[in-house]
Formats: sequence, C-alpha cells, structure tokens
Amino acid sequence: MSADCCSAKSTELEKLALQREQRRVLVVVLAINAVMFVLEFGAGVIAGSTALMADASDMLGDAVVYAVSIYALARSERWKAGAAMLKGVVILCLGLGIAVNVALKIESGVPPSSTLMVAFGTLALAANLVCFRLLTRFRHQDVNMASTWECSRNDLINNCGVLLAAALVWWFASPWPDIAIGGVMALIFLRSAVRVIADAAPQLRAT
Repeated sequence: MSADCCSAKSTELEKLALQREQRRVLVVVLAINAVMFVLEFGAGVIAGSTALMADASDMLGDAVVYAVSIYALARSERWKAGAAMLKGVVILCLGLGIAVNVALKIESGVPPSSTLMVAFGTLALAANLVCFRLLTRFRHQDVNMASTWECSRNDLINNCGVLLAAALVWWFASPWPDIAIGGVMALIFLRSAVRVIADAAPQLRAT
C-alpha cells in the first residue's frame, strides 16, 4: 500500500515538473511570436508583401495558440482537447484571412519589396527555428502539445515560402510569386486546421 502511494506521488510529481517545463517553453515561444508579429507585419505593410503579412498573421495566431496551450496545461483531458479544437479554429480563420489578402493583392498587382521580404523572412525563420527546437521534445505528450508543435512546423514551411517568394519577385520583377506563395500558405493553413480539428474532435467527444 505504502509503495503504491509513493509510486503514485512520484508519477504525479513528474507530471507537475513536466508541466512547469512546458509552461516555461510556451511562455518563451509566445513572447518570440508576439514580437515577431509586430516586426514582420509592419515590414509586410511597408513592403506590400502578401507573403510577409500572411506569415506575420501566423505569428499572431501562434501567440494566441500558445496562450491557450498554457491555460490548458494543468487542466483535464477535455480541456486539452478543447484547447486543441480552438487552435484548429484559429488556424482555419488565419487560412481564410490569407486567402482574402491574396485576392486583394491580385487586384492591386504591385510588386512587393524583395529586399524587405528577404530581411524579415530570414529573421522570422531564425525565430521559428528556435521555437520549433524548444517544442519538439513535447510533441508526443498530449493532443494540446501535439497541435502546438504542428503550428510551429507550419511556421518553418511558411518562412521558406516567404524567402522563395522574395527570390522570385526579385528575379521576375512581378507580384505573382508573392501572390502564389501566399495562396499556397493559405492552403497549408486550411489543411493543418482540418487535421488539428479532426484529431481533437474524437477526444473532445470521448471526454
């Protein structure tokens, strides 16, 4: 009986220690994403880049996602599944918002500044590599952390897309590479949203 009790306490302490470490990491990546949203979105507006603004919007969405993840850490499995569902909805909204931005860019037809795209796209890639590395060790812990890691992985894909768009805009002196990459990013968001929602829904119903 005593041994079982000690074992149970040890397991609980391990869980609490892990939650504290998860919380610390999530706070760090939340701060990184919040700062990068301000910098990158401002650069996107000045550069006239759909891809940069889409990537910055993703940063804002991630900051919200990490805040929700922190809130769900010490709560029940139902709360964690609900947090994952909310993240899926946030990703879905971002994907739709980017699609609208792409449509507006098609109307204007003005090439963005490739120099600003490269500079801030590289900065965002470096920031997201740090976040991805911090989150990778927690990706199999639960549905909450798995969906958070999924968001971070999407960021790296988006950053590479921004840099590719910048190179093609410079090469062709055309807005279409920026528009095309923005459209692809919107599709990635929508696909990821469907996956996160599909993973969270059964667990939400089961709990």
